[in-house]
Amino acid sequence: MNNHEIDYKLYGDDMQFVEVELDPQETVIAEAGSLMMMDEHIRMETIFGDGSDNQNGFIGKLIGAGKRVITGESLFITTFTNDGIGKKHVSFASPYPGKIIPMDLSEIEGKLICQKDAFLAAAKGVSVGIEFQKRIGTGFFGGEGFIMQKLEGDGMAFIHAGGTIHHKVLEAGEALKVDTGCLVAMTGNVDYNIEYIGGIKTALFGGEGLFFATLKGPGTVWIQSLPFSRLASRIFAAAPERGGSKGEGSIAGGLFDILGGDRK
Repeated sequence: MNNHEIDYKLYGDDMQFVEVELDPQETVIAEAGSLMMMDEHIRMETIFGDGSDNQNGFIGKLIGAGKRVITGESLFITTFTNDGIGKKHVSFASPYPGKIIPMDLSEIEGKLICQKDAFLAAAKGVSVGIEFQKRIGTGFFGGEGFIMQKLEGDGMAFIHAGGTIHHKVLEAGEALKVDTGCLVAMTGNVDYNIEYIGGIKTALFGGEGLFFATLKGPGTVWIQSLPFSRLASRIFAAAPERGGSKGEGSIAGGLFDILGGDRK
């Protein structure tokens, strides 16, 4: 076992957080900004890379940090270490409505491929890198497809996703077509490609985008019902334009007043 062995507990339903229990000198790594609360005597430190064994030395750490930048994440990652006596707890919160999915990497052959913004936290020793898909079409049209995060190790990792999560096991040769934004994660043995929907009317008026992901087994995939990009676009589309109707009795109208808007 190369990774720290951590225990955890999930709280909540639609806005979850995960509480990680650390023995003395155990460490958990997490994305910047995901901390919710922590006990006394837990030391927080910002580091290059992910702190895994394959990033020893400055060059290794710099390469690891560079990989995170490619996936759109920060150069740095935060570690939380129990420097006290006895068990301590640190909690991390999901950034938007959805679920936190605990993953024991030792049970899925030590590798998980996930959306670039899905990673939340993991036991120290888990490597957080990038996964390049083989097919160039995936890179040009996949959106979240070509460059995805790769979690490797034999410890616990936690990823988050929006809405309801569907866990599906694909048999050998079994295929599943998924909206690219709805794909959360997959095991390393799943074959992944991007396909054109086809048909100009479908492309222009279908409202589902031009491309979808085709996943072929064997392997396991995790699908989310509400990608954050879809939620954000609906909120943006519903937001009233400045200077337009405020809606005297609406919540939006009240917020407009609070933010300094003028009533007409």
